[in-house]
Order: sequence, then structure tokens, then C-alpha cells
Amino acid sequence: MDTRTVTFPHSLLSHLALGGVRNVSLNLTISNAGDDAYDTNIYLNFSREVHYINFLQREEKGISCMLVELDFLKCSVGFPFMRAQTKYHLSVLFDTSRLSGENETLLFLVHARSANPEHDSTLHDNTLELSIPLVHEVDTTITGVVTPMSFVYGNSVDRSRFLQLDDMECSFQPLNFTFQVINNGPSRLPGSTVNIRIPNRLTGNGADMFHIIDTQVSSCRGNCTWHRNPKPCTVPQDKESIFHTIFAFFTKSGRKVLDCDRPGRACLTISCSLSSQAKEEATSIDVQMLLNTEILQRDSSSVIQFVTRGHVQLDDRAVEVSTGLPEEISLVFEALHSQEPRGYVVGWIIAISLLVGILIFLLLAVLLWKMGFFRRHYREIIEAEKNRKDSDESWDWVQKSQ
Repeated sequence: MDTRTVTFPHSLLSHLALGGVRNVSLNLTISNAGDDAYDTNIYLNFSREVHYINFLQREEKGISCMLVELDFLKCSVGFPFMRAQTKYHLSVLFDTSRLSGENETLLFLVHARSANPEHDSTLHDNTLELSIPLVHEVDTTITGVVTPMSFVYGNSVDRSRFLQLDDMECSFQPLNFTFQVINNGPSRLPGSTVNIRIPNRLTGNGADMFHIIDTQVSSCRGNCTWHRNPKPCTVPQDKESIFHTIFAFFTKSGRKVLDCDRPGRACLTISCSLSSQAKEEATSIDVQMLLNTEILQRDSSSVIQFVTRGHVQLDDRAVEVSTGLPEEISLVFEALHSQEPRGYVVGWIIAISLLVGILIFLLLAVLLWKMGFFRRHYREIIEAEKNRKDSDESWDWVQKSQ
């Protein structure tokens, strides 16, 4: 006696998509290569997570099936006899909509047996073990928002607009990030990891700018880990000369973009492990952090743009079904400099301006002196002009008297 499968399940897929396939058809062929077999039966063992629906036979050959237990099916073939050199085709339909995916495979154990004695050498083909990997097919997407999207910093900005922590002299700008991971199905998402990357330094060897206060996952369906900043209040020391500071003020322009996707950029990574998500279910991640504005004031850019990126990484048991929805998101916020100099910078600018004005005046005076402007004999010129006028008047009088 020979028992074999023809197809399994609806299509020749390499795996079964949980939630995407509701019914499975197990197609069997049983053949009798010997004499007539009396009381031939097929026994099927299967998982209790699948439910027997019905059976179909290609031709009416006296096949009947009965569910003995929830996970055990008995099918009688050609009762009372299965004729010699015959084949019977049987399709058994199961409902797989309640598969949880806790097991990695869906297993069917098929055994054919008759009341006739059979030699031990031919019993090996009476049993089949059929299995197919179970995979969660999901379509995940991530969205997010950051507040505020921009803020102004600088010495002219009132410090009360920023946050001061206890025993810290730094001024911090609060920032709130909210990310939302959505599972669009068709299967349940067994788990995922969201990696959030934030550019953390202005320069490669600079101080860390961000300090994370708290992270929360909605409904306590996950937790987040990150590298804590041991020195959240770092105030860079002024080691530059006053002339360099004034030059930096006049040249403060342009936009600096800090992006973790650019090489050599030091970034703060927050890793959040999320639990399972049902189809069309969303899980939110809230991140509260502080930005040290003291470090920003040492930069020469008028606008500093931060590009924060979030990416969803699926559990090994899940497969992403690409439908064009983004699995990565970038959030952008900007720090705008007030463009107003410090008080002592204003004083130095006025002093240097006066000094430059005096130097220019002295330079002009020297140039005029070199050109002989101050060497002219103004007294002789004035007396000559006066004598000329007197002689002209006396000549006019003589003519009038004549």
C-alpha cells in the first residue's frame, strides 16, 4: 500500500502566511499495489489549532471520514474492500484562521492501514509526515512627529523660555518625539524592534547634546533602552580670542545639517522592543529629551537642522510584504540663532569701529600732508589777492576821474 501527497496547500508556496490563508486543502492519493485490501483506513493527526471542515473525493468510491477527536481524523477507503491495483484520491479541507504561530511549522501525520497482513519491508510508504513553515506576513509602516519643529536660541533669548535642571547651569530645550508603528497585516506581527537615531554632536570629538528624560510605549507593550548621557550639562569653555568671536559673529550664516546617515556622524540610538501586534493595530513610542543649548551657541551656523530617523526591524518569524508603505521615517527640527551678539561683543565692535575710524582719519591726513596740502603759503596768496583787488579799485577810480 502506498500513500502520498499531491499538492499542499492552496498553492505551491514555500510557507503558509498566517492570517493570509484561511483554508488549507490536504490532497492525498492512496494506492494499493497488492491484493484486495480489507478495511482500509487513513488516519490523520494534526494540530488542535486547525479545524476539520470536510473532505472531497474525486470520484464516488465509498470514502467516508469521521472526526474521532479534535486533532484526529479517520477516513475509511473503499469499504469493505479496496481493490487491487487501484488508486483513490482524497482532499481534506482544514480551517487555519486560528493558527497562533507559536509553532514554527504546521504538521500533518498521515498513516494508511488495512486489516490485511503486510510485509515489514513495504510498511515504510504507509506513513507520511507533512509540514509547512508558518510565517507571519505583515505590512508595517512607521509615522512620527516632533514638537517643537523649531526654536530660537541665543544670548538675547530669555532664559526662562528654556528649562533649567536642579544644580545645573545649562539651559535645555525640551523636545518630544512620538513614533507610531502600524501593522497593516495580513498576519499578526509577533514582535519588532524600532531603532531611533538622533545626531548627538556638532563635531566628531564634541560633547553630547541630548539628554533623554523618559521613554514610554503605549499600553506597556514594549520597552526602550539607550546610552545615558553621564554629563548632560556640558558648557564648552571659551578658548577663542575676542577677534575670532567677532569674526564668527559677522560670518554667522548658512545652514548646518546633522544627519545620522552621513558618514562620521556621532548619533544617539534608542532601541525599543515591541510585543506582538494584531492586524491594523498601532503601537506608539513617546520619547522626552532635552537639548543643551549652551553647545549650540558655540557653532557658527545661523540654522542647525537635526534629522532624526526611525526604522522598524521585524521579528525573524515575520516577512515584510512590500506595498510601498515606508518602514523608515525621518523627522526634522531646526535650531535658529537669534543673530544678536553678546554684550561684550557689541562693546568691542564699537571700540574697534572707533579705532578704525581714527586710523582712517590719520591715514587721510598723512596722505594730504604728503601731497603738500598743508605746505601751501596761504598768507602770501591772501595778501597777493588783496593787493590785486586794491590795484583794480585804484585803476577804476583813475579812469572815472579822467
